[in-house]
Amino acid sequence: MKKYFQLGDVFHYFVRVFKKPNPNDPTSFNLRMMHGINRISIIMFLFCLIVMIVRAFTR
Repeated sequence: MKKYFQLGDVFHYFVRVFKKPNPNDPTSFNLRMMHGINRISIIMFLFCLIVMIVRAFTR
C-alpha cells in the first residue's frame, strides 16, 4: 500500500520540467514544445488552486 502513495516520481517530473535544459543533450522540437505546454499547464493549475483557496476562505 505504501508503494501507491509515493509521490517522488511526480515531484521529480516537476523539477525536470522546470530546470534549465542541458545544451549537450540533444532534444527534438516536439519534446521541447511538450515540456513548454506542461509548464504552462502546471502554472495555470497552481494559480487556479490558489484562487479557489482564497475564494473559499473569503466567503
